[in-house]
Amino acid sequence: MQLKFTTTLLLSALIFFLTPELIPVCEAVWLNVPKTGTKCVSEEIQSKVVVLADYLVISDEHSIFPTVSVKVTSPYGNVLHHSENATHGQFAFTTQESGTYLACFEVVGNSHGNKDISINLDWKTGIAAKDWDSIARKEKIEGVELELRKLEGAVEGIHDNLIYLKDREAEMRIVSEKTNSRVAWFSIMSLGICIVVSGLQILYLKQYFERKKLI
Repeated sequence: MQLKFTTTLLLSALIFFLTPELIPVCEAVWLNVPKTGTKCVSEEIQSKVVVLADYLVISDEHSIFPTVSVKVTSPYGNVLHHSENATHGQFAFTTQESGTYLACFEVVGNSHGNKDISINLDWKTGIAAKDWDSIARKEKIEGVELELRKLEGAVEGIHDNLIYLKDREAEMRIVSEKTNSRVAWFSIMSLGICIVVSGLQILYLKQYFERKKLI
């Protein structure tokens, strides 16, 4: 029993230090949206990850209820969420491809009293997006067992993220090798062109001096 408790404690400490670095699971953002233009936030997320976000427009004046247009797009430009004249809302989706996901907010009309507005965005991904209360009620688990389930989910998230980073590193290495190969061939071709041009210049100058009987 003592060994199990010690192991659990060590795993908890490990997850505590590694999770913020490897899996950014939750991020609360305070946005100041200008009266003209668009304010966007983005996050690079791997595929098959659950994303859940809540947004709320904040107004300093109770008599003014500013509204915004919200648009969330995938790395390939697919619209995942679009809302007009919103003061608050929520969007949730499961990523289908890896890449940068973008959420943009734009002030609608003059409902903001010609002032910049603030938006509170609570962005959750992966393990943080799970409803652990519902899971606990459904599977009838609680206490240490529930915490172990959370740790298990965090470990799986770290493992998946490490695989994703490894794949990205392999892709970047292939791109780098192709770029180096192209640069090498370009350098060889440039050197060859320079040699040919220099030879033609020497030949032309020799013929020119011979015609002028200078040599």
